[in-house]
Amino acid sequence: MSISKPPLALSAALSAALLLSACSSAASGGSDGSKPSAAGSASAAASDRHHTEGEGQTEVAALVPRAVLTYNGGLMTVDTESGEVLATTDKEGFLRINNAGDGRHVMVSSTGGFSLFDSGLIVQGHGDHNHYFESAPALTGETVEAPEPGHVVVHDGRTALFSDGTGAITVMDSEAITDGEISDDEIEEYSTDSAHHGVAVPLSSGDLLLTQGTADARDTVQVRSPEGDVIAETTDCPGVHGEAAAAPTAEGDVVALGCENGPVVFRDGEFHKVPVEEDYQRSGNLFGHYASSVILGDYKVDADAEKERPTRIGLFDTLSGSVTTVDLGSAYWFRSLARGADGEALVLTYDGQLNVLDEETGQMIHEIDVVGAWEEPDEWQSPGPIVKVGADGFAYVTDAAARKLHVVDVEAGTVLDSFDLPEAPTELVVVTGGPESSSHEGHDHADEEHGH
Repeated sequence: MSISKPPLALSAALSAALLLSACSSAASGGSDGSKPSAAGSASAAASDRHHTEGEGQTEVAALVPRAVLTYNGGLMTVDTESGEVLATTDKEGFLRINNAGDGRHVMVSSTGGFSLFDSGLIVQGHGDHNHYFESAPALTGETVEAPEPGHVVVHDGRTALFSDGTGAITVMDSEAITDGEISDDEIEEYSTDSAHHGVAVPLSSGDLLLTQGTADARDTVQVRSPEGDVIAETTDCPGVHGEAAAAPTAEGDVVALGCENGPVVFRDGEFHKVPVEEDYQRSGNLFGHYASSVILGDYKVDADAEKERPTRIGLFDTLSGSVTTVDLGSAYWFRSLARGADGEALVLTYDGQLNVLDEETGQMIHEIDVVGAWEEPDEWQSPGPIVKVGADGFAYVTDAAARKLHVVDVEAGTVLDSFDLPEAPTELVVVTGGPESSSHEGHDHADEEHGH
């Protein structure tokens, strides 16, 4: 492993919606550990900066979240309040997209690397208040070269990019991306022993959690110091795939990873296995929440299935090491799962319902009819329904067959809006203007399943 300069000092993260009036008073976070308000975080992060309206930018009183979607031929950016398609951006090839971590930019994975896309939502702090600007969405021209670009993980104010083709890992301060540029002095570079489909998570301690393996097999997860020393390791994670962060303990970060014999959890400086009843149990798609010890995951148990379509989900408690399974009575796929603003488990099933469950008990809170009945496509790269939850707390659900985007009030259990789309969407991220919480979304954008 090699390392360049240490990361820049991290600023406080934004959370919640950015639908706030410009120049409003900033609120501070509570002493109970709750997340600070968007206004308070932004002003704390940039109290000594004042942004003036630049070329192509318009100052506005409030920011409306934007949905960035991929389709066959490019990207489209949609205003989630009006449904207006603000821009379409041509880009060839199959595109994956992930939030870049600063709340403004999106990482676009395609042949050759990770390209930076500007959603056009801009927040600037000015003393005790914020200013908000909008600009036209566009690719910035910045690319991190990476053969077979894979997982993008945002955690503790840092963003990690993993190249499946080389095993190279690029880590950067998420705020450094805000200016639309990625310079050499803003990144740290690491490498695994061999190229494989892997993942890396920057930890708050300054260490790096990463997988080890080859193109044929992978079963090892390590935590390494900035100098490259292995300080924790497990080899009991066959087929390791997918990661999500849960609520930290007093000892530091808690990260779960999917395996083919039950998940493994890094907690209190050590790896812990979550016992499961089945000999084969794969949860390759995991979703966490910054204030919950429970990780939501898919629950597959058929090692011989060419394409297993489970109806059960797993709720894995990272503190007790226990699992609660819930049978939803209808199947789902890897783009179906998300976490609500309060940690709820969200799952869109084949019957078209968005199931909202209490993540601790597994009890159903809402069954919301959102889309028509559907089935997982034969190829995972094909368009199908997607569920994402924005920092505003609303769920955004696509219906690829009907070419629609639905906005759902999770707490109320109702569909607020439905918008027509010009193309069938394949992937979706929601951008609010403020840095994303590392574990609120669980990096579902990076936890796709390539296998059965």
